[in-house]
Amino acid sequence: MSLTRHLLTALMAAALGSSASAQDVTLRLHQFLPAQANVPAHILDVWADKVEADSNGRIKIDRFPSMQLGGSPPQLIDQVIDGVADIIWTLPGYTPGRFPQLEVFELPFISPDAEATSRAFWELAEDRMMDTDFAAFKPLGLWVHGPGVIHANRPVTVIADLDGLKLRGPTRVITNLLTGLGATAVGMPVPAVPEALSRGVIDGAVIPWEVVPSLKVQELVTHHTEFDGAALYAATFIFAMNNNVYNSLPDDLKAVIDANSGLEFSAFAGRTQQAYDAPARELAVAAGNNIVTLTPDQTDAWRAAAQSTTDAWIAEADAAGIDGTGLYAAATALIAKHSLTD
Repeated sequence: MSLTRHLLTALMAAALGSSASAQDVTLRLHQFLPAQANVPAHILDVWADKVEADSNGRIKIDRFPSMQLGGSPPQLIDQVIDGVADIIWTLPGYTPGRFPQLEVFELPFISPDAEATSRAFWELAEDRMMDTDFAAFKPLGLWVHGPGVIHANRPVTVIADLDGLKLRGPTRVITNLLTGLGATAVGMPVPAVPEALSRGVIDGAVIPWEVVPSLKVQELVTHHTEFDGAALYAATFIFAMNNNVYNSLPDDLKAVIDANSGLEFSAFAGRTQQAYDAPARELAVAAGNNIVTLTPDQTDAWRAAAQSTTDAWIAEADAAGIDGTGLYAAATALIAKHSLTD
């Protein structure tokens, strides 16, 4: 090879290497559950692996479970805004009142199915929340889990069974619901549930089945109460990216992020999270635990008692100027539409 040709080849290689390194990016994904829990393993890792593959390796996503980057679950939203993490997954319920509009999807008996409600959540957010509640970060996915279940150290069938029962509640709306039904509601992030149960700080928790195995709740309580039809409650989730980090990406890498985020990813996340309810429930069955499945008539009594929580939320939201009446009407209409088509 001539000296000139050798020099030209070296210069081209250097230029290509410089171009690739200038565009490659490593993103830090931070969340509060152990890596083997269902959401990290079957939703967040699926998303991250797909982004890495679709970018031909130009995007690398480092995953930090169990708050390994520091802080507590309620700090995750500020971490993604401030750049402590590039991407986070969290419950907005950990920061009560900060995202008032999305609370409409946490109202009792509004969610018949996680996928339908997750589709409705993303669509209503696009219409009303992206430039308001979510302006400080870039939402990648918005979804809800499957039916919320009461897990307790004594059986719960009728509403009076809640009297004196200390139950962990995940969000402001749901703690209000539990209090209104006669329980003593205790707010705490879900990773704190096992220790709180073992120490007797709480008598039970309301969580979906799918998260039970990672917390070993089926070993800490022996009674579980399910509802007929629409869920007693569902909690909302936010999967989000730092605005500056997203905006700094070249257009083709932004396109990779966008193609793997949004409505269909939100629907996938809700559908997948609910799909893992059944195998988790089987663990409680195998343990010989008592599972109470309320009849339609029994559930109707709970639904009637919970209506005051919904009415109070709508009135509070209206008074705060965020159109609770309109939000509730829009949310229920979208959920109904997707329940018919999904």
